[in-house]
Amino acid sequence: MPTTPDALTAIYEDLHRHPELGGQEHRTAGIVADHLRTLGYDVTTGVGGTGVVATLERGEGGGPTVLLRADMDGLPVKEETGLPYASTATATTADGEEHPVMHACGHDVHVTCLLGAAAQLVADDGWRGRVLLVFQPDEENGNGARDMVADGLFERFGKPDVVLGQHVAPLPAGVLGVHAGAAFAAADSVRVVLHGQGGHGSRPEATVDPVVLGAATVLRLQTVVAREIAGSDTAVVTVGSFHAGSAPNIIPEQAVLELSIRTTDEHVRAKVLAAVERIIRGEAAAAGAPREPEIEYLHAFPAVVNDAAACTQVAAAFQDGGQHLVVDPGPVTGSEDVGILATEAGVPCAYWLLGGADPALFAGAATVDELRRVVADLPSNHSPRYAPVAGPTLASGVTALVTAARSFLG
Repeated sequence: MPTTPDALTAIYEDLHRHPELGGQEHRTAGIVADHLRTLGYDVTTGVGGTGVVATLERGEGGGPTVLLRADMDGLPVKEETGLPYASTATATTADGEEHPVMHACGHDVHVTCLLGAAAQLVADDGWRGRVLLVFQPDEENGNGARDMVADGLFERFGKPDVVLGQHVAPLPAGVLGVHAGAAFAAADSVRVVLHGQGGHGSRPEATVDPVVLGAATVLRLQTVVAREIAGSDTAVVTVGSFHAGSAPNIIPEQAVLELSIRTTDEHVRAKVLAAVERIIRGEAAAAGAPREPEIEYLHAFPAVVNDAAACTQVAAAFQDGGQHLVVDPGPVTGSEDVGILATEAGVPCAYWLLGGADPALFAGAATVDELRRVVADLPSNHSPRYAPVAGPTLASGVTALVTAARSFLG
């Protein structure tokens, strides 16, 4: 059972060594379910695909219900951390290709911490109410929370009074980042097919080159944030994928771009999306493209909006516990689908950042701005070199989840 630091570390290293992509978390879900059953939870598997839900009740039906959530999926990233428990796993993605897989976003930390918190809550008989543990699949694609809700999460297991959770980040271990309001950005993923007219690489005048069109589009898209969004607003436009061509002497028929767009305000989001579409269509027209570009919205995350009162309550509990330094990191441009659980249940959400970096790296940093400067030089989530320092991160994450839950439980 995950009741000792060594046991937690062993679980974490095993999960890190064996990541699974969204919707494929069968092994992870099995490990989670086995541990929770051993602890005495009422466990249901297969919720929303590979999701696991566990409940524990104290006090014969009285008291609040607290939902604690962890996501389980990895990413199609080849690990370069050099850790002795580094992943060598591969998996088939939606495009039918085999890719290396890594827990580059730290979801293995999230799962392990929630298992540790589950064990501590079982051992603590001083609370009254109901704990609802949600181990969610497919967060990275923005499907998991919606799939669990669509599969009757709240009809089958009851609605919570609050949704709580955390996301590991390259802050020092022992630091928690709590921000009320729009805490995590909305995200829109967009696939664009730019159509050209192919031909021989020696005769570009007889073609419409989609590689040049794509390059011009990528550059022009950088002006959306720089020239169309106010400096006081938050927006990010990233072209994360650009595919075109098969040989150096062939001008291809098309180029495919994939974009990630992050915003924290709905009006800014609408403005950015409109500008992105205008630029894509405008560059295609300027290049003389034979067909209109195809613009497909793949998936979207709404912004995670933290409830002010819930954040005040958990931050005070963290500080009262004396084991964490609590800071306000401001809104972050990373995205999360945990807010869907709170929105669909109609209850407050408190979702915080969990420091996962070696505190020694932050020696002398005394302010949030100084912390940010150090963070900027560290491998970030989704990097092939992202590696939380396991021991202190897991201990901090377990304590944070238990402390937050106990602040709501009777």
